[in-house]
Amino acid sequence: MIRHVVAWKLSATDPAQKAADAAAITALLSSLPPLIPSIASLTVGPNVAYFEKNWDVVLVADYATLADLDAYQQHPAHLEVAPQVAALVSDRASVDIEL
Repeated sequence: MIRHVVAWKLSATDPAQKAADAAAITALLSSLPPLIPSIASLTVGPNVAYFEKNWDVVLVADYATLADLDAYQQHPAHLEVAPQVAALVSDRASVDIEL
């Protein structure tokens, strides 16, 4: 099992805009599991505490194999939402671990 973790810092600085952008990212990425069979599980959402030091949005997704993660990365539905997410963020960090 491969766990894919991605965290984003949002470009917006206004709290209302940050909340709107976090909600948009959450909605975009939450739409993917029914479209991409290789996703075993996916959770995404905004940070809820320690705003001054934590990242703004996180995604945690599991895949049976590294090939399944690759299939997700290359799937047309992911390729469609990725630029929309990227347009709202200033920084991105990720890690993939074996469970």
